[in-house]
Amino acid sequence: MAGHVGPGELDLREAHRFPNIPVRAGGTLHWDILRLYREVLDGLAAAAQGGPLASAGIDSWGVDYGLLDADGALLGNPVHYRDGRTDGVLDRVLAKIPAEELYAVTGIQQLPINTICQLAAAAGTPQLQAAATLLLIPDLLGYWLTGSIGSEITNASTTQLLDVRAHTWATGLMDRAGLAAALFPPLRRPGDVIGELRPDVAAGDGLPAGLPLVAVGSHDTASAVAGVPARGRGFAYISCGTWSLVGMELDQPVLTRASRLANFSNETGIDGTIRYLRNVAGLWLLQESLRTWSAADGSGGPGGSGGPGASSGPGASSGPGASSGPGASSGPGSSGEADGPGGTASLDELLAAAARQPALACVVDPDDPAFLPPGDMPARIADACRRTGQRPPGTRAATVRCVLDSLALAYRRTIGQVQELSGRHADVVHIVGGGARNALLCQLTADACGLPVVAGPVEASAIGNVLVQARALGSAPGELDGMRTLIRESQPLRRFEPRDGGAPWQAAARRLW
Repeated sequence: MAGHVGPGELDLREAHRFPNIPVRAGGTLHWDILRLYREVLDGLAAAAQGGPLASAGIDSWGVDYGLLDADGALLGNPVHYRDGRTDGVLDRVLAKIPAEELYAVTGIQQLPINTICQLAAAAGTPQLQAAATLLLIPDLLGYWLTGSIGSEITNASTTQLLDVRAHTWATGLMDRAGLAAALFPPLRRPGDVIGELRPDVAAGDGLPAGLPLVAVGSHDTASAVAGVPARGRGFAYISCGTWSLVGMELDQPVLTRASRLANFSNETGIDGTIRYLRNVAGLWLLQESLRTWSAADGSGGPGGSGGPGASSGPGASSGPGASSGPGASSGPGSSGEADGPGGTASLDELLAAAARQPALACVVDPDDPAFLPPGDMPARIADACRRTGQRPPGTRAATVRCVLDSLALAYRRTIGQVQELSGRHADVVHIVGGGARNALLCQLTADACGLPVVAGPVEASAIGNVLVQARALGSAPGELDGMRTLIRESQPLRRFEPRDGGAPWQAAARRLW
């Protein structure tokens, strides 16, 4: 995404969009990182065709990493967090570091995909033994662009190896986990200049020499939360893509026992804020259902999955003070899908059919581990309904309605918990990211939560990324409130009011929890 920021101005244009398709090789699911880097270069070149570039910035999903040897060469393709190598590994980690101690330092929810678990799964492998440096995905791409090694703090907080209060690497935890602290590079903060494009990179791809790469909120949710067009602090947010990140923005972490048991994370945000949130499965259930139906119909279907929050890619700025960000919306596209054998319908038609289905006829827990791997999602949804004594959905439209009702129900539960645990009240829910396009999901969320929902911007990660860059260049408001005012004044937003009481949702929740 190419962006332009000036007084009262915030404009984005799509420069280059590409699929992010994992590759399974030798029984392991990998990211195709060289393909992604090639697309990053093509995206920068496409953005540069629209006018002079002032800076660039990269954000991506969290937890995944590449390992460099002592000469700075990549030791193999990064492993995808959905790979099965971490099955059962969380118990091994907690045997070394009890859950209460790990949470007291990092404040991060216990998930088997966290970097600490991935490294535990890799323990003793030749690759890890040969590694000199660990770089998270946006830091790895930035290293190839600039030659500069570092780790941006908002993404570093997803590793479960960052001290959430001291804002430093938790070297004591690393020692106890059997990890070499020397693997982890110096920390950066949003707004720091990482470096300029390497001369060979600029010359080889026709990019502007000396273009600075600026550290942004390199975890896409950190950029997305910066892109929430809220007034004041009384808001909850849902960054809705492949994953849904549901929470509130706080000044201090919540490290109580109740917070740990509820599996909430305290991730670092822009300007030292805390993204107090919980992962909910998100549109992954819908994306995989669409992919399954497309394959059954022989129509192909969408490409590979994105990571937590969204897919990645850099953007570039156009004009003095304008900045860039990745245009990564993770919502499903408009590929042809069927509501019955042999019949195809657009996603819009399928959503319209889902809106006519009975409300809350069946619901599932989107966080059920059965839904995490790729595969036949409609069959898994049907199995989950049977396990909870419900009649499975009989059509594709009914399956879509089950997914959306279930997501709204999970949002209701999580937003209620985040208010109780933080002691803060939410007056409104902001939905940003690809899910903001889905009017049915937005309305169901308003109904379930009993709160108004403001939907948009869709490209919240790109907008937050752009604004942090522009601020570093002196062309955007210096405070988050000012940045958010600019978003409200420049971006299209939709508001959804709750339509009914919460009794039907409360009854549906009792089927699951």
